[in-house]
Amino acid sequence: MNSVHPAIARVTQRIIDRSAETRAAYLKRIDAARSKTVQRAKLACGNLAHGFATCQPDDKASLKNMVRSNIAIITAYNDMLSAHQPYEVYPDKIRRALNQVGAVGQVAGGVPAMCDGVTQGQDGMELSLMSRDIIAMSSAVGLSHNMFDGALFLGICDKIIPGLVMSALSFGHLPALFIPAGPMSSGLPNKEKVRVRQLYAEGKADRHALLEAEAASYHGIGTCTFYGTANTNQMVMEVMGMHLPGSSFIHPDTPLRDALTDAAARQVTRLTEMSGNYLPLGKLVDEKVVVNGIVALLATGGSTNLTMHMVAMARAAGIQINWDDFSDLSEAIPLLCRIYPNGPADINQFQASGGVALLVRELLSHGLLHEDVHTVAGFGLQRYTQEPWLENGQLAWRDGPEVSLDDKVIARVAQPFEQHGGTKVLQGNLGRAVMKTSAVPADNQIITAPAVVFESQHDVLPAFEAGELNKDCVVVVRFQGPQANGMPELHKLMPPLGVLMDRGFKVALVTDGRLSGASGKVPSAIHVTPEAYTGGLLAKVQNGDIIRVNGRTGELELQVDPQVLHDRMAYQPDLSAEHIGSGRELFGALRSQLSGAEQGACCIKF
Repeated sequence: MNSVHPAIARVTQRIIDRSAETRAAYLKRIDAARSKTVQRAKLACGNLAHGFATCQPDDKASLKNMVRSNIAIITAYNDMLSAHQPYEVYPDKIRRALNQVGAVGQVAGGVPAMCDGVTQGQDGMELSLMSRDIIAMSSAVGLSHNMFDGALFLGICDKIIPGLVMSALSFGHLPALFIPAGPMSSGLPNKEKVRVRQLYAEGKADRHALLEAEAASYHGIGTCTFYGTANTNQMVMEVMGMHLPGSSFIHPDTPLRDALTDAAARQVTRLTEMSGNYLPLGKLVDEKVVVNGIVALLATGGSTNLTMHMVAMARAAGIQINWDDFSDLSEAIPLLCRIYPNGPADINQFQASGGVALLVRELLSHGLLHEDVHTVAGFGLQRYTQEPWLENGQLAWRDGPEVSLDDKVIARVAQPFEQHGGTKVLQGNLGRAVMKTSAVPADNQIITAPAVVFESQHDVLPAFEAGELNKDCVVVVRFQGPQANGMPELHKLMPPLGVLMDRGFKVALVTDGRLSGASGKVPSAIHVTPEAYTGGLLAKVQNGDIIRVNGRTGELELQVDPQVLHDRMAYQPDLSAEHIGSGRELFGALRSQLSGAEQGACCIKF
């Protein structure tokens, strides 16, 4: 095993030093919450009676006598998310598995889980990012009953995993394990889906053709197969040691998936105070584990949403990270994966090519991950170079592949797809932003062109259809930040902008909104901070101003004379109409408290 790379060590130590005070306070808090016996022993008799009132007699006896662990189940099940629909039957499976090892399981609470694919371009998308903090708070309500000695979390998709992690770390004195449900089988290739979307944007395909293409791509249960936020969450969670090894990308409704779910339920009981091998999540997730998560994000070219979510997740454990950490790690971490949108393969092809086990093996062998970390499977990340399989019907682990089974999908560190990680931090007088460079060809990452300014994503398509964007330009879509309207994802901008690039125009997008993992070939400076609504220079940009975006060097510059900018009034739109309808009026107070994107776009004060 190689020693850790100097850049990894340097950034990790910087995070440790920066976090010294907040991390110490956090660890003190979770130590105070720990019980030397079962947690429910702290409850009064009336409290406890309410807590086990509906349990079966055997479970009730166990909970009365204080001799068994009680495991909370927090579920994000609903029928709206293809990835979460399989969770409908998981609580019963988990309870049976827990009973087999003498433990009890109770569904402590459910959390909201919205499908960004359904709300994309709709008013409801403006609730999406805020739903992460609501999920964290909803989960905390369930766990606050203080009946539990450990917790199992059922969640996968975009805001759900970060919200669940935040709540799990708030109750960091409890051991916790996260249970995935796996990706859907491959359908219409993602590249073909995007081709039909662009034809529709040009008026060359009708709505029926578009709907058929979308339905052939998103066709069943499981996570969407492109490498968006949902699958990035799974990748990061496994490399951070919060999933069982090799469990992230096993299909739903298969014997291996069922065996992994049972094993996860049993495993969390081995980490409780009662087991004698106590490992609370708050101590498992330390600075090295957080760095490992960032490395996994960068090496795979994952979703830009994680540049916000990981900040918020780390803060829930008293750990302070920022975009400089992502940027510096990017200089040392090569891009090892080509998964759509940064390549033609989907997540199932990644799994077939060697999956997480191969990725971890390759990164560890070059000192690009911390091996000396706690995981839910035991101490040491080397455990995650193994993959699960069924041996005579019984779950077992074996060594994963040592070489890629498809080097067009997973590369070696010695011959990466890019020397630089898949995420770039941009900065200049417009502020700081993020670009997912892994999906953008190198010759498209640099553009200097006049700005075309919009205050709403819905105005871009009419301008495209009118031919107003048939030129080299930087499309600015502003007032899309956290406090302005909740920071919606702007995926509907990609087909028309992609068409412009296919026509030979140099085009870039600059926005204080989001694109997440589905950002494609269009060079996009997103999450611009400070946002226009809170005084960012983006509010002063006018049509025709020259903007330079350079994904190679990290420039984000408005090339206008400083005195002109000083004298220019910032544009201040009336956003009141965007704050009502689809429940948005219920979120006003929360929206006003959201921090900037680099601070996690978070309303929770840790």
